[in-house]
Amino acid sequence: MDRKVRTVISYKHYFEEFLLAQPQKVQDKIFKVVEIIETYERIPSTYLKAIAGTDGLFEARIKLGSNIWRVFCFFDKGRLVILLNGFTKKTQKTPKKEIDRATRLMTEYYENKKE
Repeated sequence: MDRKVRTVISYKHYFEEFLLAQPQKVQDKIFKVVEIIETYERIPSTYLKAIAGTDGLFEARIKLGSNIWRVFCFFDKGRLVILLNGFTKKTQKTPKKEIDRATRLMTEYYENKKE
């Protein structure tokens, strides 16, 4: 097992709900991508990509056959990755409502952290 270079956690229940709604094969693939995020010093953009126009929001990219899933996440203090909501990608562009939701959750995370 590779040494972890960062820790991945999920914020509240959003990621878990998304994960459990997926078929086992997809869950396995999602775990594989999470493992890459945890263990690779430099994560290839095929697996993790910054979302343009947001303040630090990223999407973990999962592909299985011709299907694509995205899980939003962000870095807290560089070494901690917080997983947010996920969705099945059906269009070329990531839907704005999904990005807005993830941005809202990220803001909420930092608000809660301050308390």
